[in-house]
Amino acid sequence: MAFSVFAGGTAREHAPRRRSRIALLLLLPGILYLVLFFLVPLVALVFTSLQAPSGFDIGEYQTAFKWDNYVTAIGEYGSQIIRSFVYAILATVFALLFSYPLGYFIGVKARRWPLLQNLMLVLVIAPFFISFLLRTLAWKSLLSDESAIVTGLKALSLLAPDAHVTGTPFAVVFGLTYNFIPFMTLPLYAALERLDTRYLEAGGDLYAHPFTVFRTITIPLSMPGIVSGVLLTFIPAAGDYVNASREFLGGTGTSMIGNVIESNFLITLNYPAAASLSIVLMVVILVIVGLYVRRSGTEDLL
Repeated sequence: MAFSVFAGGTAREHAPRRRSRIALLLLLPGILYLVLFFLVPLVALVFTSLQAPSGFDIGEYQTAFKWDNYVTAIGEYGSQIIRSFVYAILATVFALLFSYPLGYFIGVKARRWPLLQNLMLVLVIAPFFISFLLRTLAWKSLLSDESAIVTGLKALSLLAPDAHVTGTPFAVVFGLTYNFIPFMTLPLYAALERLDTRYLEAGGDLYAHPFTVFRTITIPLSMPGIVSGVLLTFIPAAGDYVNASREFLGGTGTSMIGNVIESNFLITLNYPAAASLSIVLMVVILVIVGLYVRRSGTEDLL
């Protein structure tokens, strides 16, 4: 009897160990993936940002610990860094203002019409079936000086006769907003679709103003979707280099930090400057995201 109790206790002690080993084996592919495709490139990027010129041909560098690369990069490209985050913040705000009513209608109002709800979801997702570059290039044609949109605005005296839309900050922010609207709409829809409308009805039964119901019930309950949509929009928008390039919607005074990184890496072959700017971009984004999530009260999303 004592032996059976002892054996049963030993079996129960070994069971959690076996489960932990199985869980570790299941996590191993994901851990290896993160190490190979995130940690190793990140370490290589940090070492590249500290390299010094070898003194021979252009594009040849040697291993060093030249911390001045960061000071030089920030001092030389400070305006592009600030411009990138200003454009990203504006695009995120405009995308939120446009996407929230859309996500609310799809997730709450269109529940009684499943066919309409599914159709609108397909329309939101439809841009993903077209290349990001093609969509941006299409807007370059639509906003060109010869397009029907621009000529119509000039005919209505809403634009000056010699005004241009492409190559301006407006065009870049517009392109960023348009391209990242689906990333904002889908998390908002996912949060609002789970919203219990009985809370809204209870607020109306208590004679609360519709705006008060929206401010005190709808927004707090949809905050996880707002936070997720803002992060999915702001982070890629800050590092975008397509919309602000001269080949698409940008001009001479609209370059962002992504354009500078691309130029240093592919044209001037200044790899330490490109790597240091990438590290600076990543650190600033992490700081802004951390502060935003902490202020929004959704630290559990990190």
